[in-house]
Amino acid sequence: MNRRTFCATVATMPVFGSVGCQTNEDDQPTPTDGTTDAPEITVETVVDELVVPWGVTVREGTIFVTERPGRIQRIENETATQVASLEDSTRTGGEGGLLGLVAHPNDGSVAYTYQTYETDTGRANRILQHDISDGWSWTVLFDGIPGGTIHDGGRLFIHDDALFVTTGDASNAGGAQNPDRLNGKILRLTLDGAPHPDNPFDNAVFTYGHRNPEGLTQRDGVLYTIEHGPDEDDEVNRLTAGGNYGWPERTGESDSEEFVDPVVTFSDIIAPGGGTFYDGPLGKWQGDLFLGTLAGEHLRRIRLDNDTIVENEPLYEGEFGRLRTPFMGPDQQLCVTTSNRDGRGNPNATDDKIIRLRANQS
Repeated sequence: MNRRTFCATVATMPVFGSVGCQTNEDDQPTPTDGTTDAPEITVETVVDELVVPWGVTVREGTIFVTERPGRIQRIENETATQVASLEDSTRTGGEGGLLGLVAHPNDGSVAYTYQTYETDTGRANRILQHDISDGWSWTVLFDGIPGGTIHDGGRLFIHDDALFVTTGDASNAGGAQNPDRLNGKILRLTLDGAPHPDNPFDNAVFTYGHRNPEGLTQRDGVLYTIEHGPDEDDEVNRLTAGGNYGWPERTGESDSEEFVDPVVTFSDIIAPGGGTFYDGPLGKWQGDLFLGTLAGEHLRRIRLDNDTIVENEPLYEGEFGRLRTPFMGPDQQLCVTTSNRDGRGNPNATDDKIIRLRANQS
C-alpha cells in the first residue's frame, strides 16, 4: 500500500487543544488560549467587497489576488485596485473561473494564472503567463487541461524552479488513473511552460489519481497537496514523483502497495481549499499547517511531526463563513480569504474579504 511511516485519520471532532475563540467583530482582539488575558491574535480585515478571491501571491510586499469571475486585484493600504480583467475570456459558473495565481521567483515582471475557458467542444483549463510591466497582458503558457462545471483544481505553486499545477478530474473520475491524461493530476512544468524533464512519465504529469486538489504548499523541501474527497476522506498528501494517490479506486488509506496513503484524512467533510505552513511571529504556531475549509467554515490548524499528527484543531468556527486560501502576508502574518460569494455560502454586505490574524506576541 506504499504506506508512509506515519499515517493518520482525523475526524472533524473531537479535536485537541481547543482554541477557545470568542465571536468577534472585525479588527477586534480574539483570545486564542481560552482565557480573558491579553489576546495573542488580533483579527483584522485587510480588504473587503471582493468576489470569490481564489489565488494569491505576494510580490515586493504587495498582495495580488484573483477573483473567480476573471479579475486580478492589487491590495495596498487596505484598498483593492483592479489591475487586469480577463472576464471576456474566462468561463465561470460552477467551480471554474480565474483561479490560481503565482509570481515568477526570479523575474518581477512575470506572473502565472490558471483559467477556465470555453472551447468549441466545451470547457477547458489553461495556464496563462502575464507581463506585469505591460498591464498584465497575457499569453497562453500551457493548454489542454480538461475542464468542467466542477473539479477544476486550479492551484499554482512554484517550488525548486518548477511550476506545479493541480488539476481536478473534471467529472471524469476514470481519467485520473491514466498518466497520459491531464485531469486528476499534479503537473510539473518548467517556468517556460514545458513538461519538466525530470517528470516520471515523459509528459507534464508529476503524480496522478487525484480527485480535486485545490491546495499546494511545501515545508523543508517537501510538497503537500490538499484535496477534496467525495462524501468522506478529504486528504492532505505528501507528493512523490510518479505516485498514484488512488482516485477513484480508493480514498483514504489502502491495503494496496499500488497507492500512496495520505498523511491526513478527514472523516467529516470539511472541503479544504488552499493550505500554507506558518512561518510568522507566533511561536506556538511555528511550522503548523493551516487549511482553509469551505464546507467546514473554519481555519484548520494541524501540527505534523514526521508526517504524524500531534495537534489538530478548528479555529474561528462559523465566524467568517467559507474560508478558501490561507497565506503568509507581506508582514509575515497569517491571512486567509473568504469564499462566501461562490454560490454555496451566505454572504453579507461586505463579503468577500481577506482577513489577517495578527500575532500580538511571540
